[in-house]
Amino acid sequence: MEKANLLIVDDDSAIREAMKEYFIIAGFNATTAKDGYETLEFIKYNFNQVDIVITDIMMPGMTGLELTDRIKSDYNIDVIVITGYTEDYSYEEAIKIGASDIIFKPVRFEELLLRIKRVLREKKVTQERNEMFKKLKKLAITDGLTGLFNSRQFYLQIEQEIDRFNRYKHPLSLLMLDIDHFKIFNDTYGHLEGDKVLIKMGEVITSSLRAMDSAYRYGGEEFAIFLPETSASEAYVVASRIKDKLGNHDFTPFQDQITHVTTSIGATEYNPP
Repeated sequence: MEKANLLIVDDDSAIREAMKEYFIIAGFNATTAKDGYETLEFIKYNFNQVDIVITDIMMPGMTGLELTDRIKSDYNIDVIVITGYTEDYSYEEAIKIGASDIIFKPVRFEELLLRIKRVLREKKVTQERNEMFKKLKKLAITDGLTGLFNSRQFYLQIEQEIDRFNRYKHPLSLLMLDIDHFKIFNDTYGHLEGDKVLIKMGEVITSSLRAMDSAYRYGGEEFAIFLPETSASEAYVVASRIKDKLGNHDFTPFQDQITHVTTSIGATEYNPP
């Protein structure tokens, strides 16, 4: 398991070094900084090497709460704040500006270790949840077979493309593609071989587009492509490239048998009255 990275911030060198030694023995990577400015400078160039900042609240020049606020404004780094019972700072105040936890002096390293482990667990759960949401969002707008956007996303994109056209008046073209005689291919060779054709079509389309273009599986064997800032004549060039790539690909549905697939493509340029 990869070690978590701690950055310990305190203006007392004895406390810094004692904490560093304890947490290295406990299985962490630990680095120290003497104040908020040194902390921000370190994070600026090493933010991928910091998982949790542990900071005293009372430091010269910049308090731990000010440091927390600066860190949380720019980085996805957890912060644990240490404060004395007599200091005029509340748990709610620390959490409000983004601290993951607050611990009161005198600090027992064993308790701080438990707090750190809890913060790391929560961070892992949050990351896993975010990844799950990203996957679900992708599944909702993409076709699982070809990896292109699905028809629902196509209709949403229409509004965005037309809005962009109305704002900038740049040309906008659309390609509609249909695999020729696809039902006959499926009936002859089977749906698994038909899926291979659809997958290849997705690959051909993707390899033929720019970053600003977007492609969709519109129906069973029907596809659509938005080409922003592209005239009809330029769209024709893209269509010809796709048509040639697919037509020249060798499909082998049976051993020692090679067949080819063609596609029909229509191109139009948006031209409102």
